[in-house]
Amino acid sequence: MKTKDWFTDWFNTPYYHILYNNRNDSDAQLFMQNITTFLALKKGAHIADLPCGKGRHSIYLNSLGYKVTGGDLSENSILHAKQFENESLNFEVWDMRDPIDHTYDAIFNLFTSFGYFEDDREDIKVLSSIKKGLNKDGVFVFDFLNATKLEATLVKEETKIVEGITFNIHREIKEGFILKHISFTAENEEHSYTERVKYLDLPKMISYLNKVGFQLTAIFGDYNLTTFEKNSSDRLILVAK
Repeated sequence: MKTKDWFTDWFNTPYYHILYNNRNDSDAQLFMQNITTFLALKKGAHIADLPCGKGRHSIYLNSLGYKVTGGDLSENSILHAKQFENESLNFEVWDMRDPIDHTYDAIFNLFTSFGYFEDDREDIKVLSSIKKGLNKDGVFVFDFLNATKLEATLVKEETKIVEGITFNIHREIKEGFILKHISFTAENEEHSYTERVKYLDLPKMISYLNKVGFQLTAIFGDYNLTTFEKNSSDRLILVAK
């Protein structure tokens, strides 16, 4: 039986990681180098990576000299990430809607890991929790897809064969959400999941940030931190305090 939240179900399966096993670590590392330099984060600063998945951003941030806590709702992802723990790198199962127990110098929400919820109040609750989890001069980094460009260039149908599994992918934008329907057969069983994130453009995100008292300090359009262009940028990267 499926759980209520699609992400609790899908992110915890091995097939999620098979489908996305080609994610580009060099892009992730370039972004972490650029953003920490831009923020002038001192070595030893405490960063929360939320949600952290299997920990690829967290592990690299730690290698740059930062204390990092990675949190994710997926128990399987955290179990995988824990093998990389050390004195300044920790992972824990963490629902980002919950109040944050500690305060951090920076909290990163990376790789379109937001806008999962039907009700706007749930998304605002996440941002409120993040705001309260920052130190006095703490900074929030938000990395999301550029919904405007994605809508204009949407690939509706796609087939990917990964590790012998044929993933049939159908994308659509419907009722304020970007939907990615994924179906495949594995181990003689048919599977289907739908990834769903809210259609969040810059005005919508600014309204969210304002509601919880965040002040936007920078906007970028890609991992090289170039200027955001609504129609052509790949990413919507926001820095707020």
